[in-house]
Amino acid sequence: MPDTSGPTGRTPETDVIDFRAAERLLAARDPRGAVKLLDGVIAAHPENTAARLLRARAFFAAAQLRPAELEFTVVLEREPDNAFAHFALGRTYERQGRRDQARRHFRLAAALDPNPQYLQRAHFDS
Repeated sequence: MPDTSGPTGRTPETDVIDFRAAERLLAARDPRGAVKLLDGVIAAHPENTAARLLRARAFFAAAQLRPAELEFTVVLEREPDNAFAHFALGRTYERQGRRDQARRHFRLAAALDPNPQYLQRAHFDS
């Protein structure tokens, strides 16, 4: 059987296992543990937008707002119609006190998806 591991010894199966474990860690409120697992996945697959979105969420949960902002921005460069990423980037800006930037992304999220939570944060009435 041929060796399918890359130069880091990772296999596609390892990456899937790490991604799923990172999801579980984030759900269990261990965002730093999730980031550690996702670092390896993203190093092996930098094009994987799902892993980047999960890592952005983990950074946000760990109050690492600048790395969260950068990851959400990468996701939106690849998927400009991702309403959740716009909403999450808006929340990241909001926590940084950058209200105008936050409102812009809340409004984009609400325009893309009329989710009540997105609509409430968009403040279209003001």
